[in-house]
Amino acid sequence: MTIQMPEKVKYIIETIQAAGFEAYAVGGCVRDSILGRIPDDWDITTSAKPEQVKALFRRTIDTGLQHGTVTVMLDKDGFEVTTYRIDGKYEDGRHPTEVIFTACLEEDLKRRDFTINAMAYNEQSGLVDIFGGLKDIERKVIRCVGEPEARFGEDALRIMRAVRFSAQLGYEIEKQTKEAIVKLAHTLKQISAERIQVELVKLLVSPNPDFVRVAFETGITKVILPEFDQMMACEQNTPHHCYTVGEHTIQALKLVPADKVYRLGMLLHDIGKPETKTTDEEGKDHFYGHPNRGEEMAKDILRRLKFDNDTIYKVTKIVRFHDYGNSFEPTHKNIRKVIHKMGEDIFPLMFAVKKADILAQSLYQREEKLDNLARCQQVYKEVKAAGDCLSLKTLAVTGKDLMEAGVQPGPRLGEILAQMLEEVLEDPGKNTKEYLLSRIL
Repeated sequence: MTIQMPEKVKYIIETIQAAGFEAYAVGGCVRDSILGRIPDDWDITTSAKPEQVKALFRRTIDTGLQHGTVTVMLDKDGFEVTTYRIDGKYEDGRHPTEVIFTACLEEDLKRRDFTINAMAYNEQSGLVDIFGGLKDIERKVIRCVGEPEARFGEDALRIMRAVRFSAQLGYEIEKQTKEAIVKLAHTLKQISAERIQVELVKLLVSPNPDFVRVAFETGITKVILPEFDQMMACEQNTPHHCYTVGEHTIQALKLVPADKVYRLGMLLHDIGKPETKTTDEEGKDHFYGHPNRGEEMAKDILRRLKFDNDTIYKVTKIVRFHDYGNSFEPTHKNIRKVIHKMGEDIFPLMFAVKKADILAQSLYQREEKLDNLARCQQVYKEVKAAGDCLSLKTLAVTGKDLMEAGVQPGPRLGEILAQMLEEVLEDPGKNTKEYLLSRIL
């Protein structure tokens, strides 16, 4: 098998080989090349020690000398070159207590997580595939290198990485590997929220976000997102639904764009339902107030997982408003008011969210719901095209104008501006400085 390597990667490998050492491209770049993908980066493994690598290249950065890693800089591009190594005991579920350098490539590949990530390549030796990574790619299987429990015991995050890779590639997790995940899922408690967050997002924005079901079935969500397990157990006896809350969510995840905010918003949009569920005398379920409760819960969850403030803001708004306006008449006036309420940045996101939500429900009134949504979208386009005032930013009068007209600074100023905006949302033709100032005289 021949792999096309970038010229700079070839140069680094050949330079190290010319000095009498072994060197190979290794890991994800080899896997992606075999799959016909363009690797994000190229990692190189070598029998040379870090000091020996540094001596061969003009510009290097000491990225992680204790782990044997040097970054070789060629022009503005950096390439990580790491010495073959054997990891010592892992006592914290993440870091080896020591790293032992070795001259043996097989020892280095043996410590890696999955067979598809444990292949090496150079143009002299071709593909080095000791653990059957190529066969597992052909079989579409995620399988640990060696003993699965040992691999997951070294770094518990590999448990999530297994599900994430299966979602990204559409592969099944091999039986023993999956059994080890079930057995050791509880060890994810050792892993930092930041690392959990990265893997969760990669899973969600993958081509198979519904593989979150695998995370549920193997006990992963019980540790990292126990609220999701409650959703999976929450039945919805209502004409509008044919799935549990969790299964509805899984179906909806597949129907929004592969974007972090959309997928997180969809994952959490009904998170408040289990807590707000009531059942009437006829046995019909209701979830009154679930968007507001969901917003509170989503904020707590996203903070717990250390998401940034912008993501938290957008996702919690989606959760709060995903059910909003399902029954109102999509007039220009109503749409202007809803845009103002949601925010001009959030309102356009809601079309994809609402469509996915509808399509993941039962067939009951589906056509009417989709028709109403389409009319909302059309009116929104017309409102935007008309340049209607939708917030204080585009109101013809400012606080400064009011003070110049004699209004004293203070709460009253804000109240007047809010009243003026309310009037303009009703009738955009009134958004003139002359008219609005005449209202306070």
